Amino acid sequence: MREHEEGSKHIVIAGGTGFIGRPLAAHLAHAGHQVTILSRAPGATVRHLTLPIVTLAWDGRSLGPWTKALEGADAIINLAGEPIADGRWTRARKQLLWDSRVGTTAALVQALPRTASRPQVLLNASGIGFYGASAGGSLTENAPVGSGFLADLSQAWEQEAVKAEALGLRVVRMRFGMVLGADGGALPRMLLPFQWFLGGPISPGDQWVSWIHRQDLIGLIQWTLTNQEVKGPVNGVAPGAVTMKEFCRTLGRALGRPSWIPVPAFALRLALGELSTLMTTGQRVEPAVALSGGFRFRYPNLKAALEQIVETAPRTAMPMQASL
Repeated sequence: MREHEEGSKHIVIAGGTGFIGRPLAAHLAHAGHQVTILSRAPGATVRHLTLPIVTLAWDGRSLGPWTKALEGADAIINLAGEPIADGRWTRARKQLLWDSRVGTTAALVQALPRTASRPQVLLNASGIGFYGASAGGSLTENAPVGSGFLADLSQAWEQEAVKAEALGLRVVRMRFGMVLGADGGALPRMLLPFQWFLGGPISPGDQWVSWIHRQDLIGLIQWTLTNQEVKGPVNGVAPGAVTMKEFCRTLGRALGRPSWIPVPAFALRLALGELSTLMTTGQRVEPAVALSGGFRFRYPNLKAALEQIVETAPRTAMPMQASL
């Protein structure tokens, strides 16, 4: 991961101020790379201003002055997209989720022919929702697309990214699982019941949770950028998928809290509508490309991953461990 020994690269990150983008940008800058962030809110505070990171404005839809950042860049990382679980999946919300992913990817690819010196690689985010809900065996990158809104969205998202291959870029489509960190993603949303000793699995409990520690995801992203043989789909998950029941049991132990009150699926459906399927269904996804390529996970085990997050998280982000 000490890539700066091979020379500094210019890396453009679309969506670089979010839960994954902020620490990724900081990591790459610390490694000696030139980092440019494309953001819809360029005036927003970026928590690593002491590092050489440039932030440019873009709307994620139309071409504009931001396209100059692609000239001579070595790589593009596209993480742009509205959070999947921030609201009920109304027709308007689904359109926003679609446009913020498919539309932004299309804008990036459409800007590439304007550059005389194009990037070598496009790493485009996607999701394991590509595979649809599955209660069967393990799913590798060779598994077909599933059904449902997330599968349709992920497929369209990836299809836009693949268009960059015709322009000579190596395209990596990284399908993120549940990314674990104390300051964002799904994990903090799951903590409140545990704080009140009311934690428990989301019914039915046997649905699979494919997860990854954020540090490993950042390492995997950098690994794909430097490994010239890697292209196509890459599952951004740890090799230790677990059931929802086991996930919540392990989380409770890391927090020093019980995990004994299940959350009924019907209650989630009433509260969240179609969005509830994100939590009541799952898929057992394996990182076959990463493992076969020699990538080494720092946190392949859920227990170690959650304990590290709990131990290093600030008090305001996560409840302290308690002895029962």
